[in-house]
Amino acid sequence: MQTPIANLFIVAAPSGAGKSSLINALLQRADEGLMVNPAQLSVSHTTREKREGEQDSVHYHFVSKSTFEDMIEQDAFYEHAKVFDNYYGTSKAAIADKLSQGVDIFLDIDWQGARQVKELDPSVISIFVLPPSKDELNARLVSRGSDSDEVIQKRMQQAQNEMSHYHEFDYVIVNDNFTHALEELITIVKASSLTANKQEQRHAPLIKSLLQE
Repeated sequence: MQTPIANLFIVAAPSGAGKSSLINALLQRADEGLMVNPAQLSVSHTTREKREGEQDSVHYHFVSKSTFEDMIEQDAFYEHAKVFDNYYGTSKAAIADKLSQGVDIFLDIDWQGARQVKELDPSVISIFVLPPSKDELNARLVSRGSDSDEVIQKRMQQAQNEMSHYHEFDYVIVNDNFTHALEELITIVKASSLTANKQEQRHAPLIKSLLQE
């Protein structure tokens, strides 16, 4: 089986670090044709309740706990994890299909999911986003206005544990200045698509003609 030209990326971070905003901004660049490959965010399955403004099959595939557990039994997930008492998982079939089409896929998952994916596919490119400080992280969570003080406190406690796993990732971005953080993310993604192996596949006819005697 030929290695796909596209790449599978993991972007993980504690809640409030800005990973979703960074991924969305990069995807916008890809939509404008400014990246090497087309790019999409993987749509995960989850058992959590739908939030205001979210759409099924767009933000998540919202399923019941029993349905999710049936899918686990069927080995249908690339990775899955339980976070804040809810399940999250990524379909194996969906990722394989998009990669085969030359589309870069981004997984917005936590360190537990990242560990599972890397065990199955060591070639995955993993990126961890850190906040500039705990005070700033707390301020960002508060500014959302969507969580209670109790939930925010729980998220801050969880963030400490999540950030301790940064060293398991290939790259680390500190999201202090959003523009700078986005440029760093773009640099990682573009460089990953310009390796000799990827370019050999992408430009096989050209390379063959250049090397002919």
